[in-house]
Amino acid sequence: MENERESWNRRYRGGSHGSLEPDPFLLLAYENYVQPLFSRPGTALDVAGGLGRHAIWLARRNWRVTLMDVSEVGLAKAREGAGRVADQIEFVRADMKEFNAGRRRYDLVLVFFYLERKIFPELMKALRPGGVLIYKTYTREQRKFKGGPSHPLHLLKENELLKAFSRLRVLYYSETIRDRGVAEFVGRKFGAAP
Repeated sequence: MENERESWNRRYRGGSHGSLEPDPFLLLAYENYVQPLFSRPGTALDVAGGLGRHAIWLARRNWRVTLMDVSEVGLAKAREGAGRVADQIEFVRADMKEFNAGRRRYDLVLVFFYLERKIFPELMKALRPGGVLIYKTYTREQRKFKGGPSHPLHLLKENELLKAFSRLRVLYYSETIRDRGVAEFVGRKFGAAP
């Protein structure tokens, strides 16, 4: 069986996930929560960020971003796509299943369409006091629609993000069931932002 790294390398070589347009939820969350909370751009972590669509978007707004992904092909394409803002992005190949925040802390942590429950505590650790987590991924409702994952390991249960990040102040939460099953979450770690 093909391992995850090889699978994503193959997909990216084949042109999968080629758009560099940020997810509309990032735009909404940034405008309504990040901009009002941070007078200056800070540091961000883009978890399993693939081709870097969100990391590049943030870097263009002067954020210092760490882009982590399992695929070196995806990261190489992200570096190429970043162009003049590539020096504001740290490109890190890592198996996110083994993610450990270590001593690094970020003002903003993004997770889009990636689910590995065992790293939830590490995502909390990665946030500075006052930092913001933006998370969007599929829920079990997605099984009713075409596309996206279907295995329960890759699908959130109802209100799962609310429970997993209950130590954060919830700024926004929504689960949709119309065109696809997704949960969108914005939470802030208690404490003052630097």
